[in-house]
Amino acid sequence: MSDITKNGDKVIVNPGQDIVASFAAELKGEMKQALDDGAVEIAVDLTGVEMMDSMGIAVLIAAHNSLQKNGGQLELVNVSTDILNLLTNMRLHKHFKI
Repeated sequence: MSDITKNGDKVIVNPGQDIVASFAAELKGEMKQALDDGAVEIAVDLTGVEMMDSMGIAVLIAAHNSLQKNGGQLELVNVSTDILNLLTNMRLHKHFKI
Protein backbone atom coordinates (compact mmCIF):
# COMPACT_ATOMS: atom_id res chain seq x y z
CA MET A 1 0.00 0.00 0.00
CA SER A 2 1.26 3.44 -0.94
CA ASP A 3 1.65 6.36 1.43
CA ILE A 4 -0.94 8.88 0.21
CA THR A 5 -1.07 12.52 1.29
CA LYS A 6 -3.84 14.91 0.25
CA ASN A 7 -3.35 18.66 0.05
CA GLY A 8 -6.47 20.25 -1.42
CA ASP A 9 -6.78 19.21 -5.06
CA LYS A 10 -3.25 17.72 -5.06
CA VAL A 11 -2.52 14.16 -4.01
CA ILE A 12 0.99 12.85 -3.36
CA VAL A 13 1.39 9.12 -3.83
CA ASN A 14 4.55 7.43 -2.57
CA PRO A 15 4.53 3.75 -3.59
CA GLY A 16 7.78 3.06 -1.70
CA GLN A 17 8.42 -0.03 -3.82
CA ASP A 18 9.08 -1.02 -7.41
CA ILE A 19 6.16 -0.37 -9.74
CA VAL A 20 5.89 -3.76 -11.40
CA ALA A 21 3.09 -6.14 -12.40
CA SER A 22 2.64 -7.56 -8.90
CA PHE A 23 1.92 -4.06 -7.53
CA ALA A 24 0.34 -2.39 -10.56
CA ALA A 25 -3.28 -3.32 -9.82
CA GLU A 26 -3.04 -1.97 -6.28
CA LEU A 27 -1.43 1.28 -7.45
CA LYS A 28 -4.05 1.63 -10.20
CA GLY A 29 -6.79 1.32 -7.59
CA GLU A 30 -5.15 3.96 -5.39
CA MET A 31 -4.79 6.35 -8.33
CA LYS A 32 -8.40 5.76 -9.39
CA GLN A 33 -9.58 6.47 -5.85
CA ALA A 34 -7.62 9.73 -5.84
CA LEU A 35 -9.23 10.71 -9.13
CA ASP A 36 -12.70 9.76 -7.86
CA ASP A 37 -12.05 11.90 -4.77
CA GLY A 38 -11.50 14.92 -7.02
CA ALA A 39 -7.72 15.11 -7.37
CA VAL A 40 -6.71 17.58 -10.07
CA GLU A 41 -3.00 16.96 -9.68
CA ILE A 42 -1.26 13.77 -8.65
CA ALA A 43 2.41 13.73 -7.76
CA VAL A 44 4.03 10.31 -7.66
CA ASP A 45 7.05 10.34 -5.36
CA LEU A 46 9.39 7.68 -6.72
CA THR A 47 11.64 7.63 -3.66
CA GLY A 48 12.54 3.99 -3.12
CA VAL A 49 11.38 2.95 -6.59
CA GLU A 50 14.27 1.34 -8.44
CA MET A 51 12.41 -0.49 -11.18
CA MET A 52 9.31 -0.01 -13.30
CA ASP A 53 7.96 -2.49 -15.83
CA SER A 54 5.41 -2.11 -18.64
CA MET A 55 2.48 -2.65 -16.27
CA GLY A 56 3.75 0.11 -13.98
CA ILE A 57 4.22 2.47 -16.89
CA ALA A 58 0.71 1.65 -18.10
CA VAL A 59 -0.72 2.70 -14.71
CA LEU A 60 1.10 6.05 -14.92
CA ILE A 61 -0.06 6.62 -18.51
CA ALA A 62 -3.68 5.83 -17.57
CA ALA A 63 -3.53 8.25 -14.63
CA HIS A 64 -1.94 10.90 -16.85
CA ASN A 65 -4.67 10.50 -19.49
CA SER A 66 -7.47 10.66 -16.90
CA LEU A 67 -6.00 13.75 -15.28
CA GLN A 68 -5.42 15.46 -18.62
CA LYS A 69 -9.08 14.95 -19.61
CA ASN A 70 -10.05 16.90 -16.48
CA GLY A 71 -7.46 19.65 -16.98
CA GLY A 72 -5.05 18.20 -14.42
CA GLN A 73 -1.58 16.76 -14.60
CA LEU A 74 0.61 13.94 -13.37
CA GLU A 75 3.96 14.84 -11.86
CA LEU A 76 6.81 12.46 -11.10
CA VAL A 77 9.24 13.51 -8.36
CA ASN A 78 12.46 12.01 -6.99
CA VAL A 79 12.97 10.01 -10.18
CA SER A 80 16.07 7.81 -10.24
CA THR A 81 18.52 8.09 -13.14
CA ASP A 82 17.59 4.62 -14.43
CA ILE A 83 13.86 5.36 -14.47
CA LEU A 84 14.45 8.79 -16.01
CA ASN A 85 16.47 7.10 -18.78
CA LEU A 86 13.64 4.61 -19.33
CA LEU A 87 11.03 7.37 -19.54
CA THR A 88 13.27 9.40 -21.85
CA ASN A 89 13.86 6.43 -24.16
CA MET A 90 10.09 5.91 -24.34
CA ARG A 91 9.64 9.67 -24.85
CA LEU A 92 7.29 9.82 -21.90
CA HIS A 93 9.31 12.66 -20.40
CA LYS A 94 7.53 14.87 -22.94
CA HIS A 95 4.15 13.97 -21.44
CA PHE A 96 4.83 13.69 -17.70
CA LYS A 97 5.98 16.59 -15.59
CA ILE A 98 9.24 15.35 -14.10
